[in-house]
Amino acid sequence: MSKCKTHKNHDHEHKDGCGHTKIKHGDHYDYLHDGHLHHKHEGHYDEHTLEVSEKNPDGCKPIKDECCDHVHGPDCGHEAVPHGDHVDYIVDGRLHHPHGDHCDDHGPVEVVKNKK
Repeated sequence: MSKCKTHKNHDHEHKDGCGHTKIKHGDHYDYLHDGHLHHKHEGHYDEHTLEVSEKNPDGCKPIKDECCDHVHGPDCGHEAVPHGDHVDYIVDGRLHHPHGDHCDDHGPVEVVKNKK
């Protein structure tokens, strides 16, 4: 990450047992918090975004199996993750991106449930 995008006024400490989901991001872990990926850095939290890559593409790749019985969005029950210039939703360890009448598969994510 070449630039710090600091999350201002963040009074919650992310750590094992904090209750937020951890996601493997490159050589470190980030914490999902209210649709943001937070990474502790030099006494503050940076907001990260999963990069578009070969592992996590952003193209139209419809999921062949039924995606879900609902439309992804706020309060759908799946955690939102910033990915490139859009938002995806984690479903069974994969990034789902709502696209018209289907969901696109934007690849796997390594998720670590971080229970309280």
